[in-house]
Amino acid sequence: MQTEWDIVVIGSGNAAMSAAIAGREQGRSVLVIEKAGPDLAGGNTAYTAGAMRFVYDGADDLVPLLEDPTDPRLPHTDFGAYPAERFAADLLGFNDGRPLSREQRTLIAESYDAVRWLASRGVKFEPIYSRQSFEKDGRHVFWGGLTLATRGEGHGLAEAERAAFAGLGGEIRYDCAAEDLIVEDGRVRGVRTSAGAIRARAVVLGCGGFEANAAMRAEFIGPGWEEAKVRGTPHNQGDGLAMAFRLGARRHGFYGGCHATPMDLFTPPYGNLDLPHLERKHYRKICYFLGVMLNADGERFVDEGRDFRNYTYAQFGRAIMEQPGHVAWQIFDASVDPLLYSEYRFHDAHFVEADTLDALIDRLDGLTDKAQARATIAAFNDAVDESVPFDPTVKDGRGTRGLALPKSNWARRIETGPFKAYPVTGGITFTYGGVEVDEDGAVLHESGTPIPGLYACGEMVGGVFFNGYPGGSGLTSGVVFGRRAGNGAARAA
Repeated sequence: MQTEWDIVVIGSGNAAMSAAIAGREQGRSVLVIEKAGPDLAGGNTAYTAGAMRFVYDGADDLVPLLEDPTDPRLPHTDFGAYPAERFAADLLGFNDGRPLSREQRTLIAESYDAVRWLASRGVKFEPIYSRQSFEKDGRHVFWGGLTLATRGEGHGLAEAERAAFAGLGGEIRYDCAAEDLIVEDGRVRGVRTSAGAIRARAVVLGCGGFEANAAMRAEFIGPGWEEAKVRGTPHNQGDGLAMAFRLGARRHGFYGGCHATPMDLFTPPYGNLDLPHLERKHYRKICYFLGVMLNADGERFVDEGRDFRNYTYAQFGRAIMEQPGHVAWQIFDASVDPLLYSEYRFHDAHFVEADTLDALIDRLDGLTDKAQARATIAAFNDAVDESVPFDPTVKDGRGTRGLALPKSNWARRIETGPFKAYPVTGGITFTYGGVEVDEDGAVLHESGTPIPGLYACGEMVGGVFFNGYPGGSGLTSGVVFGRRAGNGAARAA
């Protein structure tokens, strides 16, 4: 068995595999080591919906990326455009007054080229008709700047990247947990693993953040976060961060931030490993913009229609974690039921249904103030401005009037039975704090100089996201910084 390589990549998710593919493209010998077995390989990537956000000028930029460029829906589709300026504005909307970081500018500038590079390696894309478009006047109108997802969603992306790496002659070792880095004469020279030492000329840390580590969540994100559901893999325990910090790596980014999605309250503690990969995402519950969300005190606590859901779900998942008992209820009436995404009809979706609102509220276990819940919905119904047409393809301005907490768009009276309430909690997907890397993806020491032979990508890179993120940016960031780290490691090797 080969024990010395040009590059060892720790992890097998999207960012790690992007680094591995880039390294092999440069002619370097590359080994990927993965803590999990083949059934759980792919890190959090395998749990995602595969959507990627990137800059594009119009349909002509998208069609070359598609698995089926002859799809008969394409001539009747309005993809719009997503210029760099809009991507920048979307990121700034989550920065809490911070200017664009160096990492964010890199993400924007390299986003389209990174996705096009993936497509050249056999990763193909499909328009997200079911979740990112609504039909209007006989056309499919996309909204929110997010248009494409990988074929087979996150699981398909992970499989395609592994196939691309194997096609380039790369090797993956499973059940091979990295335990520490080998350092000689001030340079990283390999990895100590559960299966023995592996020597290398460069090491890429692509093994995720600390979202599966309850103690680290409580320490960095705050009290109560130890109780969060983990949307993805149980293996992202912060091991890569710990290895980097032992070498004096500089902490970078917002450690108090994370991607947290509204999830079914009865989601398993980790992504449901008993389900097929394509079903694991169905525990998400992100159609709150079509109804209202109430906490256990019977109060609304967010503006459900503040923006398109792919700009708010990461923040609203966190908002639910801040409510009493870390729980809320998404309430809908029959008029919007046909618009709810497939996860609301998933065979394991939990909800309460009743013919009247009074009966629905009476059946909500854990709702401590049912009278307030009735008053909240009655006040909401009275405040809906029905003079504005409902249009889910745009921010329609159909809001409420006179409420202390408005609903800014897509407000509809909750009055047509039967009614449904979906209990939800916050499910953490990935963390935002990491290490700082230079333009080659090399990990920087606290002194500001690169740690020789050490590179990082994916969740390991801090400074990309702060108080939230526009949906689909995470996978794109993984490709951008994974490719950079792979190329940088190849040059160093």
